[in-house]
Amino acid sequence: MIMACFFALSAMGQLEENDEIRQMNQKIQSKKDEIKKIQEKQAEYAQKIQETQTEQASLNNELAILGNRLAKAQLDIDSTEIDIDRVNLEIIKTDSEIREKNDEIDKEKSQISSALKLIYKQDSTGTLEILLLNNSLTEFLNQAKYLEDINKEIGESLDHLKILKDNLEKEKENLDKQHEELAKLKVDLEEKRKELDVEMENKDYIIKQTALSEREYQRLLARAKQEQLSASSEISSLEKTVRAKLTELERLNNIDLSDASLIWPVPKNTITAYFHDPEYPFRYIFEHPAIDIRAGQATPVKAAASGYVARAKNGGKGYSYIMLVHGDGLSTVYGHVSKILVKEDEMVVQGQIIGLSGGMPGTPGAGNLTTGPHMHFEVRSSGIPANPLDYLP
Repeated sequence: MIMACFFALSAMGQLEENDEIRQMNQKIQSKKDEIKKIQEKQAEYAQKIQETQTEQASLNNELAILGNRLAKAQLDIDSTEIDIDRVNLEIIKTDSEIREKNDEIDKEKSQISSALKLIYKQDSTGTLEILLLNNSLTEFLNQAKYLEDINKEIGESLDHLKILKDNLEKEKENLDKQHEELAKLKVDLEEKRKELDVEMENKDYIIKQTALSEREYQRLLARAKQEQLSASSEISSLEKTVRAKLTELERLNNIDLSDASLIWPVPKNTITAYFHDPEYPFRYIFEHPAIDIRAGQATPVKAAASGYVARAKNGGKGYSYIMLVHGDGLSTVYGHVSKILVKEDEMVVQGQIIGLSGGMPGTPGAGNLTTGPHMHFEVRSSGIPANPLDYLP
């Protein structure tokens, strides 16, 4: 009889999905459906961007690309906000499940307590007394077996509930971490939208400069392309001539540049354009041979490694850059600098401030076309552009 009651109460104590959890699941599914719809719209904008990028460069095309990118970025933000809501609902649901599991554990503890009392009472009863209380030896053996089964069920039930409770608490920890990650993602996406807003302002600046003239815009594109080709040619040429000179300088000054491990030239931050980025706004002019790192105007720029200042080009209102030659066949280039703080033919040490960042349209060193304040950072291996992310920590 007691054994039957124990099993009945244990069955009643199993975790069941209550109304609150069912409602949470419905809301969670609704959020997932919303995200799916947004993802479909995101794919549409991505397709429009890709199609426009294959067309001939023009003011209208660039503005169309920016408009689609802004719309897509807003959808990214909307999707993340919904995902944050979904995770919050998951957390609430898990909290409810944990509370129910704790209640179930409390019930099991009560049942176990009653069973233990029964076992204790049985243990305190002498064998002769038990035999006298039972009508037969068969009843005595049945009762002993029954108590043994209860003891086993108690252990298994408690262990199982502890495992479930631990799993639920771990799930809640994971959801909390996911919530934090999504919150950070939302901040990143907001920053991305700000970057695109700045980019649109830059385009507005270009439109004003060109007075809505397609011919003038094409002239600026051609000038920007020539600037980049000249800089690239100059950097490649310097790489060859300076390398031999650097070996002699190392010998005369007793300098060892064999370790050319790099550090970030500006604080490690969001990368706004990647190496050979297919979404680079001016990809039709030249392949982007660098990464662009978000940096406010006039951010101190540090030497990524100790080396020799091969070039400190002050382009005035045009493109300004600094080129350093290091050991291990590496060289680095820092573009769109607004101020140069080193001179050619001098040695610098890793971490030394060599200039200030730029990129704001119309400012010194920015060049004719730019995507706003940032640090243009190149790494070259034996003169050939390489992905800086393969060398940065």
